[in-house]
Amino acid sequence: MHFRLADSFTRALGRLNAQEQSAVKITVFDLQQNPSAPGLQCHRVDKSRDPNFWSIRASRDLRVIIHKSANSFLVCYAGHHDDAYTWAERRRIETHPKTGAAQIVEVRERVEDIAIPRYAAPPSSQALKAAEAPARFQPALFDRLSDDQLLGVGVPQDWLEDIRRACEDHFLDLADHIPPEAAEALLKYVATGRLTRPRTPEDPVDPFAHPDARRRFRIMENAGELEQALKYPWDQWAIYLHPVQRTLVETTPSGPTRIAGSAGTGKTVIALHRTAHSVRADTKAKVLLTTFSDPLANALKHKLQRLLPADQGPECRVTVRPFAGVAKDLFTLIRGHEPAPARHEHVAAALKRAACDVGLEGFTDRFVMSEWRSVIDAWRIDSLQAYARVPRLGRRNRLGRKQRERLWPVFERARKQLADQMRYTPAAIFDAVTAHYKGRDEKPFTHIIVDESQDMGVPELRMISALAPDDPQALFFTGDLGQRIFQEPFSWLGLGIDIRGRSHTLKVNYRTSHQIRQAADGLLPPTLRDVDGVEEDRRGAVSVFNGPAPETCLHDDENQERQAVADRLQAWIAAGVPPEDIGIFVRSRDELHRARHAVRTAGLEPLELSDRVEDRTGRIAIGTMHLAKGLEFRQVIVMACDDTILPNQNRIDTVADETELDEVYESERHLLYVACTRARETLIICGLAPGSEFIADLKATQSTP
Repeated sequence: MHFRLADSFTRALGRLNAQEQSAVKITVFDLQQNPSAPGLQCHRVDKSRDPNFWSIRASRDLRVIIHKSANSFLVCYAGHHDDAYTWAERRRIETHPKTGAAQIVEVRERVEDIAIPRYAAPPSSQALKAAEAPARFQPALFDRLSDDQLLGVGVPQDWLEDIRRACEDHFLDLADHIPPEAAEALLKYVATGRLTRPRTPEDPVDPFAHPDARRRFRIMENAGELEQALKYPWDQWAIYLHPVQRTLVETTPSGPTRIAGSAGTGKTVIALHRTAHSVRADTKAKVLLTTFSDPLANALKHKLQRLLPADQGPECRVTVRPFAGVAKDLFTLIRGHEPAPARHEHVAAALKRAACDVGLEGFTDRFVMSEWRSVIDAWRIDSLQAYARVPRLGRRNRLGRKQRERLWPVFERARKQLADQMRYTPAAIFDAVTAHYKGRDEKPFTHIIVDESQDMGVPELRMISALAPDDPQALFFTGDLGQRIFQEPFSWLGLGIDIRGRSHTLKVNYRTSHQIRQAADGLLPPTLRDVDGVEEDRRGAVSVFNGPAPETCLHDDENQERQAVADRLQAWIAAGVPPEDIGIFVRSRDELHRARHAVRTAGLEPLELSDRVEDRTGRIAIGTMHLAKGLEFRQVIVMACDDTILPNQNRIDTVADETELDEVYESERHLLYVACTRARETLIICGLAPGSEFIADLKATQSTP
């Protein structure tokens, strides 16, 4: 007897409060342990079109809807009495006649609250003249598609006519009522003009084992697995995978692989599942899951625990650390002591003293520091000959031979000073680890999975390459060039990492509404290309749900902005939005006080985000845009988007050449993109008039879905 959970149940569970969730979970556990227990008050849902829907009492007013068949129990929904019965009465579970996948189908004649437009032909000229304000004629989007084509992508028979009549203004509302594989295929058709039919298994399979069905139904093998599934119902990815995601997770690549995609398309989901898959597939696997910062590494570790429960063993073979943490740990293991850090002030002092010693003229301190950071230290240049050969990607100053000859003694002396002090820059720590493991057969890890790989620099990628064994499946990267906020571009191929032909761009956005995604995409070009020519084509990306358009609000002063934000927070809380589902982001710590005061003006408690994994319950999260990476909230406010703050004036004032200025503007755009795409449902961007120049790009792409 199979015991399954449907994604509709976990979504419904997430909408209940903590006490209600507890009652439902106890009921589901009891059902799994003994489906025939007399204490389970089970009643058939008489008005349902599907005779296999039953209701189980979880409390006086809570009901769990299950679907019973000869060989399975499927937990479908949970809610208050009337809501639960209405859900069951409006649905049936069936095998799609064309695709063979099990589907939860909304019964069309039971849906009374959806208005489907009926556009059969353009309005006549007489009708237009008669109307005082004629509505814009919108043709039907899918009237050229046959029944066979619509059925082929999973549209239920009940909804064929409605789909064919749908126009642009109403399709996303309609998409909420059909299975996700059908909605995604039709959204892609609207975006690209191509209807892509999913792969159908050649041999008949169990309808619940079909790739499309596995994204919404999951077998629970035991109580431990059920407990993990119910522990965090809000995180759907922990249980269900899209067929494309599952294929990428379980792929056997012929070399290093990179998964790309815009924010919200599930790259981190794939990294986590790939990690779990690696340790489960090989009992001797030792996996490194790494990313660029402590906060993200902590978040990854927290989420991975949901996929690899502590009582199942494989989690002990996974190391989750940021790039710098991996380097520091291995350096300490190799040398027997921790590295003493060479901080910015140490490097600046060493460079200034060295420049003075050699009498360097004609170069500013700012340029010398920039050249050290971006070229000398990043590439670990150890001779004038190496300095002459190093690629200078992103550096406008070409520097002739004589100029390099004048600069090199400064860098050579500064490096010696730091070495005499036994101080290591981050790049030097990476380099020490790279030198130790490069060429060795014995490696500390069998698999290395890198999330947010766009923020790796030259030293980090060199170390990752040196740590990886000679195995085509050893290296797996996920990232988004549109979210690159820390590193200048460089060639992966030049460092021996060749992902050409093994790069896949995800196109379906599960986290962010169509309106928010569309606005945020205005900050970036439609295609992004790395130095090696590997392209991330963002065109044709779709979001699977609708929402309100983002709002931009410019104010006369900080007091006005603070009160407006406080009013919005109070309205959300009054509407039942939990405080922990709200995030406020600003450009830097200098603007945090504006977010903090707004939250307190609303009578609420702020939680300042940090490197730690915090319990956000009951508090509004506030933080810098850099700390927004990897987070998501139902409602997001991006505050203090003033013209002198975004792009950051301090960064602009410290650039050394024109190309660096372009890089600053690009990374500032990426920062705003990261902050905006943390929002699932509602996004508000505010600041002092006239506002950031980037706001115009956000507004330019906003249109009716």
